[in-house]
Amino acid sequence: MKKLLFLLTLVLLPTLAFAEDQLGERPHWSLEFKGGSFTPALPDFQKFYGKKTMPEFGGSMAYKIIRQIELGVSASYLQAHGTANAPLNGTTSGSVTYKLLPVSGFVLFRGVFSETQLLVPYAGGGVTRIYYQERIESQGSINGSVDGYHARGGLQLVLDALEPNESSTMYKDYGIYHTSFFVEAEYTHAIAKATSSTPESNLGGTAYLFGLLLEF
Repeated sequence: MKKLLFLLTLVLLPTLAFAEDQLGERPHWSLEFKGGSFTPALPDFQKFYGKKTMPEFGGSMAYKIIRQIELGVSASYLQAHGTANAPLNGTTSGSVTYKLLPVSGFVLFRGVFSETQLLVPYAGGGVTRIYYQERIESQGSINGSVDGYHARGGLQLVLDALEPNESSTMYKDYGIYHTSFFVEAEYTHAIAKATSSTPESNLGGTAYLFGLLLEF
């Protein structure tokens, strides 16, 4: 019996030591990959492009000042195709392609109180610059950028407890402490000033996104 206990101790000690080390340390970086649906604030977007939303794909990288507060940058890509009047200049066109590239700097607050926490709420916001392009068939394109701000919030489901073996492997092989699935909503406000041919318009809107968060 003593020999069996001794053998079990030898087997379990490395595992227990690893778990203690993993919980005793904390991640310093966050990496997000996300996608979803963006509803532009442009009032006639559906008229010009045949639907109310456009797909959005993006990612972010952030540094954790402390466990609960992050500073980071993000970028997304959005594109829509339509056939009708072009909303940025009001002209009639056969084919229109509308592209947005929002680039943001942000501060984010995560409600983390334990490294074994299953659900983590978060919220944040910051400044945004939206680069835009509207390409009109046989008429060239309109390019520019506008500055604004954004706010976002969501909830992450930490997957470590669901797959503890895979979580340990990710930590040992790649230094990834936590992997989470998340859902979030984001509002962006960025006003393009009126010109002689176009009215003032908000190139922002509301996005509903989901994705994967890696903390390392």
